[in-house]
Amino acid sequence: MSVGQNAVLVTGARGGIGAALCRGFKAAGWFVIGTSQGTPSDPALYDHYVKLDMSAFVKDADARAAFIDTVKDMCGNIPLKALINNAAVQHLGQTETITSEVMQESFNVNTIGPFLLTQGFLQALEASKGSVLNIGSVHARATKPEFVPYATTKAALHGLTRALAVDLGGRVRVNTLAPAATATPMLLAGFEGREEAFKELAAVHPVDRIAQPEEICDAALFLCSDNASFVTGSSFYIDGGILSRLHDPV
Repeated sequence: MSVGQNAVLVTGARGGIGAALCRGFKAAGWFVIGTSQGTPSDPALYDHYVKLDMSAFVKDADARAAFIDTVKDMCGNIPLKALINNAAVQHLGQTETITSEVMQESFNVNTIGPFLLTQGFLQALEASKGSVLNIGSVHARATKPEFVPYATTKAALHGLTRALAVDLGGRVRVNTLAPAATATPMLLAGFEGREEAFKELAAVHPVDRIAQPEEICDAALFLCSDNASFVTGSSFYIDGGILSRLHDPV
């Protein structure tokens, strides 16, 4: 532990954005604890890694308490300065095919889990004058067909951010970082062999490209730092301008 070091807990740490967050925060000197359902893909990204089934975390109070105690033990004497709620599920389907189970899982992972994690680590975050950063999405404001569960629960996450910021006041800052399309391994794999479709995706963004995961991390580092000490209850869109553009026929 270095003098003045702070800890960050990153959920969804194995995904493209999650891995970039862990890598970037670790490079910036943070003590990084990563969580996800599977085994770590690159142990060098974390100071500690612990498995977390978010659905079980939401449903089982004992599992919830055990996870929170485990993370606190991992922190030791290092203050927990930031909680980054990045874990998410994205179920696609038309309205008539979406089941209540799919909607419930989406709410559990994308909205209720972040609330319960905030609640569980509230005392530690308040002691460190820390913050919560929820990873939202442009889908909270503008979506497309077959994204009902994802768009709905991300919109709820943005609302949760505002409500928590008001309720917690000056105790803990709470913000949302909302990316547009980002060049994660999962997204790039979906466009393999479809170069023209990928170019079309890039072109709908006014900056004429999609985001890099490292750009999401750069914004997260600012929002979790004391340089953002007057920022709370905000949704910070890192969207390449896509939400500002009309797509009317020419």
